Amino acid sequence: MNALSDFGPATGVGSLPGTDSREAAKTATGSFEDFPFLPELPARGPGADMIGRTAGLLVELYARVEPSGWRIGDRPGRDTRRAVSWLGEDLDALEEFTQDYTGPVKVQAVGPWTLAAALELRNGESALSDPGACRDLAASLAEGLRLHLAEVRRRIPGGRPVLQLDEPSLTAVLRGQVRSASGYRTHRAVDRQVVESTLRDVIGVHADGPVVVHSCAPDVPFALLRRAGSAAVSFDFSLLTERDEDAIGEAVEAGTRLFTGVVPGTDAALSDPAGSVMGVRTLWRRLGLRPGLLAESVTVTPACGLAGASPAYARQALAHCVRAARSLADNPE
Repeated sequence: MNALSDFGPATGVGSLPGTDSREAAKTATGSFEDFPFLPELPARGPGADMIGRTAGLLVELYARVEPSGWRIGDRPGRDTRRAVSWLGEDLDALEEFTQDYTGPVKVQAVGPWTLAAALELRNGESALSDPGACRDLAASLAEGLRLHLAEVRRRIPGGRPVLQLDEPSLTAVLRGQVRSASGYRTHRAVDRQVVESTLRDVIGVHADGPVVVHSCAPDVPFALLRRAGSAAVSFDFSLLTERDEDAIGEAVEAGTRLFTGVVPGTDAALSDPAGSVMGVRTLWRRLGLRPGLLAESVTVTPACGLAGASPAYARQALAHCVRAARSLADNPE
């Protein structure tokens, strides 16, 4: 499952600036000829944001925008319809620019725990406060993702879908750091085994393709994600600490791919491509990993989504990822 052909050497995280789905698809496919992704354009407004977009995928669960955020409701409303419509536009555009494409293609959705932390129940409290609501949400998400992946396969027959689950709140969920509606307290930490088994169930929906879990928060739980069945972990490389190194070494040796976010997600002066991946090479040496494993184990990405970047910088950052990945492959030492 985790063969080199399942992934490309570089790709985007998900979001891009702007509101034009055709322009975004052209950028995502033109930048990454061997690992394009389905862009997200949150600048369009509610329903194009990561929570609203994923809420539009849910089956027999609906959400609407309240002043405090997205809230689960009884029936599909304007906000859900807008999310579904925009996703359809984005798929139309990606389909147009992937005619005759064969290879991996990445689609993103919010994972079950970040979704539970962000979605409100009818009483205004986070779904995370109710174990039953968390289970229902995960089951609805799993079914929605199954249908979404089938649609991607239908539109891009030569594509091999890679599913990315965005879990920026996962560490906060595990540590009991998600704030209640009042803001005065935090929700109780969710048991690690419950977190792991729920992730395993959602990851299992994509049985015939790889799943990557993305978090640009500190302290990514590499070992837990590996046990849950994630074929790859996507993270902001600048947030790694020495505490993470053993878990990363074990993940690589177990065949887990690393999506290393080494290119800044907002406008910044970019170093030469080799300089951007110098830290990855240094980590490899420190862990005593074989240099030849680098190209097989690493996909180069921006540190996080590019929604906050200028359009010119976003294009530059994606091109930089491709050149940095080539540098790693050509000179792994």
